Amino acid sequence: MAITKEEVKHVAHLARLEFSEEELETFSEQLADILNYVAKLNELDTKDVEPTYHALKLTNVFREDEVKESFPTDEILKNAPERENGFFVVPKVIK
Repeated sequence: MAITKEEVKHVAHLARLEFSEEELETFSEQLADILNYVAKLNELDTKDVEPTYHALKLTNVFREDEVKESFPTDEILKNAPERENGFFVVPKVIK
């Protein structure tokens, strides 16, 4: 599949990139080579291959939730620059 310098210029413009004429020539050749290589995948017979979203079969290992002791509120808040009623006081972000 041939990629023209104009197509490379268009993609470069969309990506806000600037290339010299020499770079445009190089990139158009390289992109054409990449697309030709990827097109070879269409030659593979994949009708008996189950679609996957990951190369390895993964399973999540879940554990039961456990109630544990937390740090005391006073200890957590002792380094806070400002606190009120057991909470951190932070600057208002939304008006």
